[in-house]
Amino acid sequence: MKYFDFKQFRINQERSAFKVGTDGVLLGAWADASSAGNILDIGTGTGLLALMLGQRTECDIVAVEADKTSYEEALLNVNNSPWHKRIRLVNTSIQDYLPARTFDLIVSNPPFFSNSLKNKDERLGRARHDINLNPRDLLKAVERLLSGEGTFCLVLPYTGAALFIADASEFGLYCNKMLKVKPLPSSPVKRILMEFSRVKKEMHQSFLTIESGKRHQYTVAYKKLTSAYYLNF
Repeated sequence: MKYFDFKQFRINQERSAFKVGTDGVLLGAWADASSAGNILDIGTGTGLLALMLGQRTECDIVAVEADKTSYEEALLNVNNSPWHKRIRLVNTSIQDYLPARTFDLIVSNPPFFSNSLKNKDERLGRARHDINLNPRDLLKAVERLLSGEGTFCLVLPYTGAALFIADASEFGLYCNKMLKVKPLPSSPVKRILMEFSRVKKEMHQSFLTIESGKRHQYTVAYKKLTSAYYLNF
């Protein structure tokens, strides 16, 4: 699909290494930006998370993307959006991104597919596997860039959650909220959305099922979470 239309913006994705997917949409809708004055999107891809957060906040947003082709397509998407004046794209790796400020909210749909087969296409391979950005590199960047009271939200395969939480604690980042996601009522948990901060708090855990049992019959909870974005909700 060359593009994906949401209610208030379009994602052109013909050239980007990452396409619009459920993981990113869930994260963009779920991440709590209510206390944020500014936002950082690490590995923005098409610009999806930056645009979703631009739609529902008045924050200044920085979106970092290392892949030149994806950056160019994200720039097109941002420039065509109503929030282009508040979203700034930066074409660099997060390891080389050295701003003078910190951020109240950091979001990332990271390329952690360590246990799957490497993709033959080099660009897609870089996007889908932790070759140029592994979990500890991401955590090191978050430790450096997150404000004292800020939060960091990401989505991961559920099987990688426990190790990531353990690694995060070594960087002084603690998981305080998680959403476990199942495709169907009978399915095991496949994805997990997590919120981290520098302060240990009481853990809040919730669950979400995407489809009620039949293909494209979505649950009320999933529709409620994403209704501000999807055209058909």
